[in-house]
Amino acid sequence: MSDLIQATGRRKRAIACVELTLGQGIITINNKPMTDYFPRPQLQATVRQPLEATQLGSRVDIKVKAIGGGMTGQAGAVRHGISRALLEMDESLKAILRKEGFLTRDPREKESKKYGRKKARKRFQFSKR
Repeated sequence: MSDLIQATGRRKRAIACVELTLGQGIITINNKPMTDYFPRPQLQATVRQPLEATQLGSRVDIKVKAIGGGMTGQAGAVRHGISRALLEMDESLKAILRKEGFLTRDPREKESKKYGRKKARKRFQFSKR
């Protein structure tokens, strides 16, 4: 196993570049502790899911650069990136990560706005008279 493992995770409009090294289980996102960057416990749990599924939470340090999207999208992107990095580290984890659905890139994105409309599908109010 090499010293530093890099992977990229994506969800919605968010991109997370993940660096994984052996360590004590410290997760840093954009040079902040994870608890500061994601104050909501639900988002923290999302980020930790692949580590809990593989029981590697206390053995690896994770450094993430997250850009774009919102909080939920970034949390999903970080989870995807961590899963890909763990897979690169140990190929035998593929069955566990695949079963939980952490390796699948969620393709859902916001539909773009159309001209002559308020949003992607919403129309202006129709008036008969």
